[in-house]
Amino acid sequence: MIQHIKIENYKSIPSLELDLGRVNVFIGENGSGKTNILEVVALGSAIIDDNLAGDDLLASKGIRIADYNLMFSGFKKSDIDNIVKVTFSNDKQSFPLTIIHIDDPGEYWILKNKEYATREEAESIWADSKGDILVVLEKGRDFYRNKIRLTNIPDFLIYCPENTYLRRFEEEAQVRPLGIRGEGLFSHLADLARKEPPIFRKINETLQLIDWFGDFEIPNDLLFTERRIHIRDRYLEEGIQYIDQRSSNQGFLYLLFYVTLFVSPHTPKFFAIDNIDNALNPKLCSKLIEVLVQLAKENGKQVIVTAHNPGLLDGLNLNDEEQRLFVISRNKLGHTKSLRIEQKPSTNGHEPVRLSEQFLRGYIGGLPKNF
Repeated sequence: MIQHIKIENYKSIPSLELDLGRVNVFIGENGSGKTNILEVVALGSAIIDDNLAGDDLLASKGIRIADYNLMFSGFKKSDIDNIVKVTFSNDKQSFPLTIIHIDDPGEYWILKNKEYATREEAESIWADSKGDILVVLEKGRDFYRNKIRLTNIPDFLIYCPENTYLRRFEEEAQVRPLGIRGEGLFSHLADLARKEPPIFRKINETLQLIDWFGDFEIPNDLLFTERRIHIRDRYLEEGIQYIDQRSSNQGFLYLLFYVTLFVSPHTPKFFAIDNIDNALNPKLCSKLIEVLVQLAKENGKQVIVTAHNPGLLDGLNLNDEEQRLFVISRNKLGHTKSLRIEQKPSTNGHEPVRLSEQFLRGYIGGLPKNF
């Protein structure tokens, strides 16, 4: 697992460090920089995977496309105006990346000593470095070299499923097996049903957390002719028990996607979900995060999720080091900052205040300051 991330000079983040667990929840007000953190991790992933060039490839990882100049911090800086740094660390190694943007394609910043150099000098100094990646963004093309791959990072995606893609089942994913908006879900479920029935059954079993849900299936006669699943509502009369994804409520489709993402052995080991609480009841959010923590442990997944619904926080057990909560905010200078919230013991025999209540009362921050 990735245990530590250090970010410098990306969008609203001049400097930020995070000590990650297995399941990491970011909460905070709109525009605080939660998604910026996810994007710089995805950017590092694209570099390690040799897929930095091309807007389509960056977008398929969940990165919002912008001019390269908008990638770098807009705050007042010293002598290094166009350098983004992100360092990933696990228990075996620390792996720094440097991303450089220049207007003059004849000059390059060098990672170690911050001196200008020619292309030949840049490559020579890079060749002597230990594990660093040097990335130079030129006009019209990219120049970068990497030495090693860090476990799990190359596959990192920012998932933000959308109702339209989940309901129609028509789009195939550019990134297999599941696209960031929900593309490819039907095809992947069909593959699991045919080739890995225990995984398909596990998805069905996990969805029992929804009160009305009986099970779902992919009818054999529809498998190759029509993209449709049969979902059984256990409260309906026999003969009309089954609905399809077009008739199902939106929340169920999001849960189906999330559970598949966590249970499938073919999805990334390390990924993010942006706005995981979208279309979900607060109590369901709380139960969902409990379930996803267990699935992450069982299936070797590591995840960062962002949320605005405080109900989700009550599903966290912060006495478990693998579960971590970070409040993301911006300080008086507009810099994105993070605060890890750790479980505090109750005092005088009183029950501790629920995390959702702490958040709403403003005890842990993350609320708009003007309201």
